[in-house]
Amino acid sequence: MVYEIATLDIKEGSEAAFEAAVKEAAPHFQKSRGCRGLKLERSVETPSRYYLRVTWDSVEDHMVHFRASPEFQEWRRLVGPHFANPPSVEHTSVVGDYF
Repeated sequence: MVYEIATLDIKEGSEAAFEAAVKEAAPHFQKSRGCRGLKLERSVETPSRYYLRVTWDSVEDHMVHFRASPEFQEWRRLVGPHFANPPSVEHTSVVGDYF
């Protein structure tokens, strides 16, 4: 299991529309190969910054299968107009689970 963590800076004033677009796009993730969960978090200190956390079976499911799919194209169509700059994306894996 891997976690995609995307840092998304959103155009000021577009936050509500962006959140609605992510909600609309969620089913496209849900039907994608290897996608197990999707969370959207908003920064308290920087309200126009969001963190998209997606649980995947593998990096390949995200970077190869999802990125080459019509679902990814729909995701970008819905949310792309709200980006203030290109997203930053990393993959992580759990190395300790203490609580």
